[in-house]
Amino acid sequence: MRIGLCQITSTPEPEQNLALVRDAVRQAADDGARVALFPEATMACFGVPLRPLAEPLDGPWATAVREIADEHGLVLAAGMFTPAGDRVRNTMLVTGRGQHVGYHKIHLYDAFGFTESKTVEAGSEPVTVTVDDVVLGVATCYDVRFPELFRLLADRGAPIVLLGASWGAGPGKREQWELLVRARALDSTSWLVACGTADPTASGMDYVGTTPFGIGYSTVADPYGRIHAQLGPGPDVHVLDIDPKAVDEARRTIPVLANRRL
Repeated sequence: MRIGLCQITSTPEPEQNLALVRDAVRQAADDGARVALFPEATMACFGVPLRPLAEPLDGPWATAVREIADEHGLVLAAGMFTPAGDRVRNTMLVTGRGQHVGYHKIHLYDAFGFTESKTVEAGSEPVTVTVDDVVLGVATCYDVRFPELFRLLADRGAPIVLLGASWGAGPGKREQWELLVRARALDSTSWLVACGTADPTASGMDYVGTTPFGIGYSTVADPYGRIHAQLGPGPDVHVLDIDPKAVDEARRTIPVLANRRL
């Protein structure tokens, strides 16, 4: 499966971010991508009031993303915000080629001095989609610290998990990001395709404070926990081939899923 990592830095303006999506999808499609993965909060960056921006999955922003995906004949996964009463849900939209679903982030980022649960309602249902007969799991950012979700997605037949993130900067955070992506790949014996928000400073933006805008370094880890590809801090589009059959070999060699006792 040919997957495009579309590492962008979103702005506070959904329409501006649609332009970033269009450009990155065009680049990924030109290089043969069947799936284009964007970061968490692609619709609008954190650090602005989210409730006024939130739209349902059949609203204009998600519809425009679906049209971009359909125009290029691929499946597109990108972070957005959907309404949830007086709060929002942090949603990964997966759309295109007959797909149009949302995964609502289960594990909220109440850590490192940030309290996502103040404005975001947690989801409860894991999500998979099927593309070219391959099951893809979906996850978002802080989920990567919870191995149970990734094992569950493996149990549901996913050899590949798409993870969108807006990974906050700070001491040791890049090292944690890489370690966690590799660990979740290893302990679920799955491919982890993790796309993070590009570092705003590398994108020519000046964001400060504790809001988790992103550090870049989108990372792909194979089922043995080895880094298969990694980007730098700045905006980039990188397309790579992922072999789902490598998972079968890994699960025979390291049968941690079959050997579980709990």
